[in-house]
Order: sequence, then C-alpha cells, then structure tokens
Amino acid sequence: MAQPFVHMELNTPDLGKAKDFYGQLCGWSFNDIDMGGPAGVYSVFKPSDGPGGGIYSMQGAPTAWLPYIGVENLKESTDKAIALGAKVIMREQEVPGHGSFSMIVDPTGASVALWQAKTA
Repeated sequence: MAQPFVHMELNTPDLGKAKDFYGQLCGWSFNDIDMGGPAGVYSVFKPSDGPGGGIYSMQGAPTAWLPYIGVENLKESTDKAIALGAKVIMREQEVPGHGSFSMIVDPTGASVALWQAKTA
C-alpha cells in the first residue's frame, strides 16, 4: 500500500481504564511519556505486528481512535485532501525529533491524520 496506516491514537477520558482494557485484550504494554502541562501523559504501545500508537486524555475532544496515514509530502497531501473536499482541523504541526502531522475530516465526516516521518 502506497500510504499505509502508520500510527493509531486513542483519546479517552480515562487513561488508566483504557490501558487496562487494551493491555488485557491485546497483550499490549505501555511506555508512559510525561508531555508536561495540560498535555499530560502519552502512553505509547507497539504490538508485535502492525502500527503502534498512543493513548492519551484531552479534555474537550471526543473519545475516539484516530488513524494516521503515512505520506511523503505533508503539505502537498494536506492541500490535496482539501481539494478533494476535506476540512482541516489542524495544519502541519511538528513533533520534534519524529516528524509532522495534519489532522483532517474527510468528506464523509471521518477524522484522519496525515503523517510525514522525519528523515535523517
């Protein structure tokens, strides 16, 4: 697949409960990263196969999974999504040391993020 899913995130109002559920259901273990301030804790998981992801709590955002699609050029892909009828929730944002992402809502109302990994 040219643009595979590369990361999954779950926003939840109860981080502990979600980690317990997915840990038991899927056998995932978590590495907690303190993001500081209102961002709080980001709990990273990586299954033995397929994309990994993170679980976090952000007040005001819906409880939902958000898939990330890998792209080669984030700005071009975000602009293309707009031209195809997507609404942009967040334009290109850097995750220092890792890459950049945009968040969009497709023309059917589904949320998805576009991810461009940092190159050396």
